[in-house]
Amino acid sequence: FFFATSPRKSIAKMRSVCAAALLSSAAAFAPAALPTFGRTATVAPGPLMQARSASLPFMDEPANAEIKSMPGYVGFDPLGLATLVDPKFLQEAEIKHGRTAMLAAAGAIAQDLFHFPGVDSIIGDARMTGVHDKFIALNAAGNKQAGAMTQLLFWIGLFEFLTFPAVYDSMQGGSRAPGDYMFDPLSMGKKDLASMQLKEIKNGRLAMIGIGGMIHHYLLTGKGPMAFLGGIPNYKSCIAPHIPSLCQ
Repeated sequence: FFFATSPRKSIAKMRSVCAAALLSSAAAFAPAALPTFGRTATVAPGPLMQARSASLPFMDEPANAEIKSMPGYVGFDPLGLATLVDPKFLQEAEIKHGRTAMLAAAGAIAQDLFHFPGVDSIIGDARMTGVHDKFIALNAAGNKQAGAMTQLLFWIGLFEFLTFPAVYDSMQGGSRAPGDYMFDPLSMGKKDLASMQLKEIKNGRLAMIGIGGMIHHYLLTGKGPMAFLGGIPNYKSCIAPHIPSLCQ
């Protein structure tokens, strides 16, 4: 209809239509009511928003309220595992992996600081995953002293078998707390149990990240953690890397 009148009138009408369209779209973003002097403004209540995660502010807080009372809770569950698996089982697994990682990290550091004659005579200068490879090679060669891997498998398996009833009791709604095996020879938990539980969780999480980094550095450079730190800032100073091309 713009061309039924003169060009100037058509342009004026087109401008008016554009201005009206812009105003109507802007009104969608305007507040329901503006504050006024002398009286209280009435604003329509909006939808309630779910609380945000403390560790991931851009995500909603985990939906499972049961995990909020667990030691070390910081609202971190981006995959929603606590809604798919029993939270007690997840905490049991985290504590067990954390304890294993703390032992592994301490052992990796001890390999660089101490030399044990009986061990060195069998595996030589092998470190980290190289110890595993050395024992496997010796066992394949028929060396009777390479039975350490079999012993480890036996004792770890026995421990898992003996502790399974306690874990099963927790999964069935028992009063046992995840990770509690009544092992506290120094009575550290009797003074402040909640504080010690939190410290164990945090140190276990740190150890899991730490041992992962130690193994990563060993695969790249062939060095244990202390030897690697001693070579900083020359990260490419390698001994016997598993991935030689990365050190060239």
